[in-house]
Amino acid sequence: MHKWDAQDYQKNSSIQLKWGRELINKLKLQGNEHVLDIGCGDGKVTAEIAAAVSAGSVTGIDNSPEMISLACKTFPTAQYANLRFMQMDACKLGFSSEYDIVFSNAVLHWVKDHRSVLKGISRSLKKPGRILLQMGGRGNVAGMMDIMNAMIRKPGWAAYFKGFSNPFSFNSPEEYSKWLVEAGLQPLRVELIGKDLAQPGKEGLTSWFRTTWHPFFHRVPGPQQQAFIDEAVDSYILSHPADADGMLHVAAVRLEVEAEKI
Repeated sequence: MHKWDAQDYQKNSSIQLKWGRELINKLKLQGNEHVLDIGCGDGKVTAEIAAAVSAGSVTGIDNSPEMISLACKTFPTAQYANLRFMQMDACKLGFSSEYDIVFSNAVLHWVKDHRSVLKGISRSLKKPGRILLQMGGRGNVAGMMDIMNAMIRKPGWAAYFKGFSNPFSFNSPEEYSKWLVEAGLQPLRVELIGKDLAQPGKEGLTSWFRTTWHPFFHRVPGPQQQAFIDEAVDSYILSHPADADGMLHVAAVRLEVEAEKI
């Protein structure tokens, strides 16, 4: 399990919040649904869902104890009566026919075993029930991934990456549709969507890298981690210069999944 800096993520996850709000709008909530949010992180997207289902409820789960602790502190039950947070592995969901909707934003590309996730989602849903998931898909952040693949083979860094495996799972619509059917879910829409992960200059790109690429630089001894981060960011800027407004762009590809249990 990757150790997250929850407070750093909370400060530097505006893109995830923006995309989360876009995804919430696609739910077309009626206000009385019971929703499971897989990978709730610091809880801010989950809290926005809770505000939209005042006659329903939302459960946010995350594998990170740091994230769950921050979410509970930021959104206490006394003030958010229809919202709760639980530490739980997405591959080991412990619910049975409890939810009308299962939602997940910018999380499931961290998971390798999607079959287990989808089987747990199917168990968690009532009939009829629906899911809306968005995660990194095939070809996501390829520019930065190319730089990472090169860096971990360089003489100065390679020794720290012996036995290292890519933590991300960027899947295709074809394989995901198959997994949905295996889990007893009917695919409605499974597609790749291009997104611009724009960052305000080097500082913004560094903050994004620091909060999302930690499985890479955490392999490096602490005193050298900043040098690793700086080299990655500088290399990216060299091959992907800022635009006229000083913005740096990372081409993201999202896999968006809509399905139902009938």
